[in-house]
Amino acid sequence: MSITHRHALLSAQTLGVDRLDSQLLLLHALGKPESERAWLLAHDGDPLATEAADAFRALSLRRASGEPLAYLVGHKEFFGLRFAVDARVLVPRPDTETLVHWALDVLRASQIDCPRVLDLGTGSGAVAIAIARNIACTVFAVDSSQEALAVASANARQLQADVAFGQSDWLESVKGRFHCIVSNPPYIADGDAHLAALTHEPVSALCAGNDGLDDIRTIIRDAPAHLEKGGWLVLEHGYDQAGPVRDLLTQLGFAQVQSRQDLAGIARCSGGQWL
Repeated sequence: MSITHRHALLSAQTLGVDRLDSQLLLLHALGKPESERAWLLAHDGDPLATEAADAFRALSLRRASGEPLAYLVGHKEFFGLRFAVDARVLVPRPDTETLVHWALDVLRASQIDCPRVLDLGTGSGAVAIAIARNIACTVFAVDSSQEALAVASANARQLQADVAFGQSDWLESVKGRFHCIVSNPPYIADGDAHLAALTHEPVSALCAGNDGLDDIRTIIRDAPAHLEKGGWLVLEHGYDQAGPVRDLLTQLGFAQVQSRQDLAGIARCSGGQWL
């Protein structure tokens, strides 16, 4: 016996899937865009075909287990752009738009014709591509994972962004100097309680030592050799790491060291200028 859209949504919610996610998953199972939520509500009494019902049930079970919605539907919106994502990369977070805004502010203020930008640990390519799509610049992005680079390169092609990609463990294989270096590196401490909710995402892109700052220390230490005079290093970090990151930047000789808040008013990014 077939079930209706309404009953399918209710069954997903009994599994623990919230209302919005269940609606988006059902639209995905029906092959309809996310913008059709109004259509879904207007047709909540329509019968659901067996094939779509089976697909929706499987998706609901995966979402109930904690798998990110973006992995299930295959994409995530970031900075007004749609990025393809899967388990090879982290899901781009809205908080990371703070990093992009700051980088764009720095580049525009520099008044340099076609400045050079480096994105470290690019993952899905979200930060690098968002920058490239919003200002005339030369963007180079690196990641230690070839699988992540494959995702990022595909996103750049799809979004028609001029970004050059390469494999590097942070700055180890990078050549040249840049007017702005940006990074959203791993910053969760090993054993942090928040990891329990992130089991479906690549742990190598999440954890960075006992205090979560190992990779940030490496980037801050090596960045000066790759920054033009007056160039900026801007880093995303954890909700409680702004002070320690500013201290690291100051100790290495960066000037104008400061932090910026995300949409929730949390100091999410810190950076400084190399003089």
